[in-house]
Amino acid sequence: MPPYAIIYNGDCVYIDVLLTVNIIIDFFLLLCVKRLLNIRAKNRRIILASVLGGVFSLIALIPKLPLPINLPIDILTAAALVFTAFGKCAPKMFFRRTAVYFAVSFSFCGIMVFIISVFHPKGMAVYNDSVYFDISPVLLIIITLISYYMLRIFKRITKGEIGKNTCVVEVDFNGQCESFVAAVDTGCNLREPFSGGYVIIAEKEILQNLRLNGAKMRIIPYGSLGGNGILRGYKPDYVVIDGKAVGGEVYLGVCENALNGEIKALVPFELMK
Repeated sequence: MPPYAIIYNGDCVYIDVLLTVNIIIDFFLLLCVKRLLNIRAKNRRIILASVLGGVFSLIALIPKLPLPINLPIDILTAAALVFTAFGKCAPKMFFRRTAVYFAVSFSFCGIMVFIISVFHPKGMAVYNDSVYFDISPVLLIIITLISYYMLRIFKRITKGEIGKNTCVVEVDFNGQCESFVAAVDTGCNLREPFSGGYVIIAEKEILQNLRLNGAKMRIIPYGSLGGNGILRGYKPDYVVIDGKAVGGEVYLGVCENALNGEIKALVPFELMK
């Protein structure tokens, strides 16, 4: 038996295969979460989180854990991978990301358990919620890609919030920069009343890098965000949308708890032209 293999429950488990399989699986699971929730994240962070997930998969080599112990470990593992892949965010948003990753991961694991129970494929097993395939890496990549694109098709079919057209907005206030994902909304025609400039609406929680307390503020009335009210308006030094600088008068309208879901900002469609 090679030095990098052990006997577990009567099966020969290759540690390098266990690590590689789970790194690949975690990479595509995190990509699914990124696309389902329209999260802006760099691939190198997702790769780093996938490697961490591969390391966590070594828990499969210890004796089978009871559910009261295994479940908290799974939740903490999911939270660690989500934080590594997508970074810091508001607690509510972080909980949602972790819950979605947890659901996607357990769905995948459940499918594997079903396949093992019904078809009894040789070399496939699930140990302490870690998947093990003693198969060709090429075949594993093909299977994982098929699963990934099936989820993409599901996303397009279900549409809803996750099907909205999105863009990446970058704003600068006195050298303070912030970037965030926003939905492009054809019904968002809010303008600053004096200049007539378009207003990008954003939740306060996604503007943590901007110190707006000392900035010059304008009051922007609205009547389309679940009622009438006012937004605090600020004029950035510059605005970039999807890498393209936006000219003219553009304001940032800051709201609190007005936009539900993962996407916390709205961009008027006119700014995309």
